[in-house]
Amino acid sequence: MPLIDPGKKAPDFTLLDQHDEAFKLSEHEDKGIVLFFYPKDCTSGCTLEAQDFSALLKDFRKAGAEVVGISILGTKSKKKFVKDAGLKLRMLADDHETDDKKPDPKVAQKYGVWTEKSMYGKTYMGLARTTYFIGPGRKVVQRWDGVKVPDHAGQVLEAVRAAGLKAVASDPRPSR
Repeated sequence: MPLIDPGKKAPDFTLLDQHDEAFKLSEHEDKGIVLFFYPKDCTSGCTLEAQDFSALLKDFRKAGAEVVGISILGTKSKKKFVKDAGLKLRMLADDHETDDKKPDPKVAQKYGVWTEKSMYGKTYMGLARTTYFIGPGRKVVQRWDGVKVPDHAGQVLEAVRAAGLKAVASDPRPSR
């Protein structure tokens, strides 16, 4: 499926987080959501990106948005990632697989970020590092493609601040 353009409604989904608790996007329609897709837990670039968002979490909430990360690895991997990287974020597992155990991430496909990649002449499917800022009512406000990690979280925070949303309370389910 194609990427979702700003102005369009973000598809609803439900995924489990690092505590095996469900996160349903439509239950958060009254606030902004920063949804960042990243390739793999516990890798250097993905860890840095998640830590940058986590460090700014209070600022995102003051600006009116909750921050949630998604990759294709399961909840056990998410739990380890959150613990090892010291994250305060909900990290969601889009870990659906085909019958032959190949990744088949349903949410990443809905959002257009499950794409063909290549390395050393081999092609494979993987997550494209992409961030969506979804406003109240699930309207996509802005999308960042081909994300470069340095300063990205700060750029997203500026966009959230510019939207003029009402501050949100802390998530009642901390990362523990």
